[in-house]
Amino acid sequence: MNALEHQLGYPLGDTLPALGRTIEVAPGVKWLRMGLPFALDHINLWLLRDRHHGREGWAIVDCGITDDRTRAAWEQVFANELEGLPVLRVIVTHMHPDHIGLAHWLTERWSCDLWISATDWHAATLASRSAAGMGGEAAAAHFARHGVTDEQALKKLRQRTNYYSSMVPAVPARYHRLMDGQRLAIGAHEWVCHAGHGHAPEHIALHCADIGGGPEAPAGVLIAGDMVLPRISTNVMVIDLEPESDPLALYLASIERMRAMPAHTLVLPSHGRPFTGLHTRIDQLQQHHDERLAEVMHACAAAPRTAAELLPVLFKRALDLHQTTFALGEAIAHLHLLWFQGRLERRRGEDGMLRFAAS
Repeated sequence: MNALEHQLGYPLGDTLPALGRTIEVAPGVKWLRMGLPFALDHINLWLLRDRHHGREGWAIVDCGITDDRTRAAWEQVFANELEGLPVLRVIVTHMHPDHIGLAHWLTERWSCDLWISATDWHAATLASRSAAGMGGEAAAAHFARHGVTDEQALKKLRQRTNYYSSMVPAVPARYHRLMDGQRLAIGAHEWVCHAGHGHAPEHIALHCADIGGGPEAPAGVLIAGDMVLPRISTNVMVIDLEPESDPLALYLASIERMRAMPAHTLVLPSHGRPFTGLHTRIDQLQQHHDERLAEVMHACAAAPRTAAELLPVLFKRALDLHQTTFALGEAIAHLHLLWFQGRLERRRGEDGMLRFAAS
């Protein structure tokens, strides 16, 4: 646990659900975890007790990636944790592979529908059918413009044309649209949709104000997806599909809006442990990005910099190719926020690379 984590509360301590099992974290809310083949080796998923179209059952929130291990873990959950009731719907917070990967299988397995924002459904459908934004020639050219010169890394990027589709081979052909401010009746409770931007096109977090309460109990529950994580900062990156975007400004504005929820809300993140201290964590994340922005400004004041040249400034550890793709996107996001604010100028060199310098 790092120093910042000590400022948060962890109602369940170090308890984690075993693979294929669940832990009830609030009335009618069950927590389960699935493995991931990355350095970030797990995702938290949720079961909500539901009543839909007169039927009793469960809503699943987020799915895990498509692989045999995740399917097998879900089958254990179905056998042991559903209390003999069916899955009535699958809710997905956003289009990233660990969240939507098995949505097609789950909806077919239970003959139910997908609930997701329209933007993320369209983005997932596009990405599952192409290399858009995830690899291939366009991604390699994007990286090269921002200073990547390692030919082996660029070659691997060009060859990585099935990154997304390997984990999301299909997306359900129909869906129910979730929108900001929408009120969703799930079982005995009402959940409000909160759209967030910067991490995904239209990420939907779910807040229920009437679970919990009292002097010691959390005041409501927030299924935060990836918008607010307790241990790590959310990945915010510029990709080749939207090369002149300003996602960090969108992300910071999105988490600031979450401050309207009670400070003692029980936050259910997609990675890490359930925690309380929402306002404290928002403060921490904002401070983290303020510090990174200051480092970028200092580096660019000394000399014009590409995003690739900023990686050792922003990330103090060795990065593999998978991590570098995310890190470079984050470096560009920090540069773009300062560029859109007018604090940096962007220049294209004779070598075709984009460099940023203090205005």
